Amino acid sequence: MSNILSFDKPIFVLAPLAGFTDLPFRSVVKKFGADLTVSEMLSSNALAHNSKKTFHMLEKSPNEIPYSVQIAASCVDVTKEAIDVLNEQDGIDIIDLNCGCPVPKVVGHGSGSSLLLNIPLMSDIIKTIKDNSNKSMTSVKIRLGFEKKNHIDIAKAVEDSGADFIAVHGRTRVGKFTAPVDYDAIKEIKEAISIPVIANGDIDSYDKAKWVLEHTGSDGIMIGRGAVGAPWIFHQLRSGEEDISNILKHEIILEHFDKMIEFYGSHGVAMFRKHTHTYSKGYNGASKLRNEVNHVNDIKEYRDIIDNFFKNNDLIS
Repeated sequence: MSNILSFDKPIFVLAPLAGFTDLPFRSVVKKFGADLTVSEMLSSNALAHNSKKTFHMLEKSPNEIPYSVQIAASCVDVTKEAIDVLNEQDGIDIIDLNCGCPVPKVVGHGSGSSLLLNIPLMSDIIKTIKDNSNKSMTSVKIRLGFEKKNHIDIAKAVEDSGADFIAVHGRTRVGKFTAPVDYDAIKEIKEAISIPVIANGDIDSYDKAKWVLEHTGSDGIMIGRGAVGAPWIFHQLRSGEEDISNILKHEIILEHFDKMIEFYGSHGVAMFRKHTHTYSKGYNGASKLRNEVNHVNDIKEYRDIIDNFFKNNDLIS
């Protein structure tokens, strides 16, 4: 196995989340403690057809080392074409196959968690990535099954197909994002296979992260929605300090805004509104802030408003 990613101690991974885990957010999370960042999910069809939008989504921040690119795939031949395209791109260390996305549009195309219904095809696609990729590692993100759990069969197939490690979202496809996460099933996978296992699903606090690691015995945890509005969870895990000062939160929020402007230009202001809403949850004057920024488009004015707000406001106790 390549040493681009060490599993000597538990690793902390930012999960790909459409519309949130873009380059600016990933660079902030990486700076403040994540071991691994993953691109937003890319269509292998779009890669094979050299989609400009997809290439923009491939871009990474200089601090994203190692960097994983996640693809959705449903066909061996198109997967090979997509890998040929990715092989031309520098700075990618890991190619990750998504076998977990429950979104109907993705499942309808035969990719995402749809692959859990066809384990031989899933295996062939993993082998195609492994055999044709010039990147250091191949990984796979799965759920516990499509309608019913067959997680051990899926995980063993992933291992047998040559994947270097696996990330497990502890729900079936029908569980979407609301069913209780089955951490026992993740533990069962960890005990059944020998490649590293990353636990994922509803890890939304420092305490929960520590508990999941201990309960599952996994080699790391992957956090997605739990990091939106709270990217400092990675700093907490890295430092072992549960308490985060408002000074550090303030620094991280402004860094995120600056990176958005750097990457998207003035359009980054409008795009940052949704982040302002999540960051301000639980603060005194949050609704007033949200109303105020909804009408601001000037970069400096917006930055001054959030700078002032997070410097001078405290969480409601």
